[in-house]
Amino acid sequence: MPERTLNMRARATLLLAWLLALAGLGWMVSQRLHVSTDLRSFMPAPTTPDQRLLMEQVGEGPGSRLLLLSIRGQSDTQLAALSQGLAAALKNDRRYSQVLNGSFDLGALDGGLLPYRYLLSPTLDTQPLDEAYLADQLQQRLDDLSSPAASLLKGLLPRDPTLEVLKLAELWAPAKSPELREGVWFSPQGEALLLVQTVAAGFDPGAQQQAIDGIRHAFAALPGSAGAKLELSGPGYFSVVVGAQTRHQADWIGRISTVGFVALLLLAYRSVGSLLLSALPIASAALAGIAALTLAFPAVHGITLAFGFTLLGVAQEYPIRVLSHRRAGEDALASVRALWPLLLTAIASACIAYLAFYASGVNGLKQLAVFTIVGLLVAGFSTRYLLPQLLPRRVRDVAGMRWLMRARSFVDRLPRPRWIPGVVAVAIVAMLALARGPFWQDNLAALTPLPADLLQHDARLREALGAPDVRYLLVLEAPTEQGVLALSEQLQPRVDALLARHAVDALELPSRYLPSVAVQRARQAKLPDRGTLQHALDEASRGLPFRADLFRPFADDVQAARTLPPLTPQRYAQTPLGQRLAAMLVERDGHWLGLGTVSGVHDVAALQALGTNTNGTVRLLDLKAASESLVVDYRTRILQALLAAAVLLVLTITFALRSVRRTWHVLAPMTLATFLVLAVERVAGIEISLFHLVALILAGGLGLHYALFFERDTGDPAEQRRTLHATLVCVLSALLVFGMLAWATIPVLRAIGLTVSLGVAFHFCLSILMAPHAAED
Repeated sequence: MPERTLNMRARATLLLAWLLALAGLGWMVSQRLHVSTDLRSFMPAPTTPDQRLLMEQVGEGPGSRLLLLSIRGQSDTQLAALSQGLAAALKNDRRYSQVLNGSFDLGALDGGLLPYRYLLSPTLDTQPLDEAYLADQLQQRLDDLSSPAASLLKGLLPRDPTLEVLKLAELWAPAKSPELREGVWFSPQGEALLLVQTVAAGFDPGAQQQAIDGIRHAFAALPGSAGAKLELSGPGYFSVVVGAQTRHQADWIGRISTVGFVALLLLAYRSVGSLLLSALPIASAALAGIAALTLAFPAVHGITLAFGFTLLGVAQEYPIRVLSHRRAGEDALASVRALWPLLLTAIASACIAYLAFYASGVNGLKQLAVFTIVGLLVAGFSTRYLLPQLLPRRVRDVAGMRWLMRARSFVDRLPRPRWIPGVVAVAIVAMLALARGPFWQDNLAALTPLPADLLQHDARLREALGAPDVRYLLVLEAPTEQGVLALSEQLQPRVDALLARHAVDALELPSRYLPSVAVQRARQAKLPDRGTLQHALDEASRGLPFRADLFRPFADDVQAARTLPPLTPQRYAQTPLGQRLAAMLVERDGHWLGLGTVSGVHDVAALQALGTNTNGTVRLLDLKAASESLVVDYRTRILQALLAAAVLLVLTITFALRSVRRTWHVLAPMTLATFLVLAVERVAGIEISLFHLVALILAGGLGLHYALFFERDTGDPAEQRRTLHATLVCVLSALLVFGMLAWATIPVLRAIGLTVSLGVAFHFCLSILMAPHAAED
């Protein structure tokens, strides 16, 4: 039964049903959508041990979780008070695992573990708890009680006259600590400094935003904070800044381009009703794509949504083609039926191209593929079967526009020599051969849109605080946790030699926080029994003004330490410092890794030499090199998927057009235009990143439409003018949106905008020049 246009009541019913379906999809999405911000979703599955460690450390590693804080703008006394107040507020917040500002923290080792200080401290390695040592320590404590530190010592003295807790605090403090003033850290520029380690992963911008908001709110609540300025730095802070900058630029570019797009369509079709109705397939595509994601994945990445809406730009061409190809006095369904074979070919081809994302095996790109493919199918089929039923019957035929007649006449008079493809191909090869510098951009840092002053501020704070380097890790490998700790202890003398030579400013090994069980037992064996210790105490305190029973808590702790089971990482993990140790001990495939953090690397070769003659149990991991190898693997996987998609695309177009010659007229301009974009960007000194590849696929999808419709010759000059009108509207709308992106300061947005804009221009020109001549009027 032939399709017929619905009457007014049926059209209203269909429109209402469509809107209700969109509302239902919107409600479903609002109930099921969980947005993820972990950027590792867009990284490929690691294939080597170093890549796997990289993926864990960029999000979970100690360096990635550190936030560097500075407070300035007031006197030293006021800044110190703010530092102490902020540290106290954050230590009670579960979002932070460690807060350091240089002040002594007795709570670093909880009361239940205080007897373990004799097993953790290196004192007993060289000094027994005998009469001579205790006499010297008690005399020092007597002198200390007349110093400004007396208030701190009075509470500590009965339980710890040798100040083992303070020795541990000094051992666990950053190896290169800033200057202490008023009991807290200060930079040479007069800023109070703090180090905060978050519980949240460094690669989770959403959780990092919450942690940063918590710091800012705690600071704002402190008395006197109004006159001071708090500044933050670190990987987590950078991820939040990048996300905010990207959203800000994408928002204002989106607003401007949307207004321009609406104005363009109103100018092209002069019908508000048609414009509003043509938005329904795109809205349906977006909601259906998101709904499919919520059904297929437990969480949807924010980048998937952002890029997905960009890639759905291909779908906006479907209603544009319908609007431009309407004939005066002809039913909309008849116009769509004539267009449908080519539209269906275009839809299938775009879906094949986006299948390359799914074949990449990367979770984020698989989500992107599901979103765009479902969206394109819904947009295409709703344009075919629903939109024509709603479009107004009376329409202005664009083929009668005088300017369009002149434009089509100009296009038809253009020469189309057969040597154009050869010349363009030679030009592409020449430009690629002459381009200087690396072809591929493997350095992810180059895509970071961080201002130079932020990076300089981070480097200055990192140097002042001795914070770990985010590039290097010293990796220790052993079958067990205790094996890692023992290896760490064996390596410590060589590390001390490196520090003495200033090859590095600091190198922190796991055994710094927890000695191996063997070392703990050796220290335990050196502890005196109660009688021996009491006799030594009595002799050491003879003649000193201390009560006879003052040090009973000290003797009790020593006796408790003699019988304690050795402290293990599992038991230690219940303390704040244990969380730090947990980040440095990682179980992997039945064996254990210890991660030594490095600060201030001056001699990489000396660090690498630590792994000499260790049979691979000690090695230096360059996270930058590991990330670049991961990017190379990622790109290789995508290129392989694109190659497979290209083969499928050739077969699909050939099958649809039933002609090798017609297939050449469609695929040749698209292929040449794609490589021409690459060549022009390379000559301009642009290194090609993964984002350029995504943009090339999008531009190829748009260019395929141009070539398909320019190749179509119905023998009707008026129809050729409608084809030109539709293509011009599509080209101008794409240039409007992506041309705006090309001016963005965010490298990722700029790469996408520039690549698609160049691709649209080249695809349009080559599709015209390589299309067969149309029939003349």
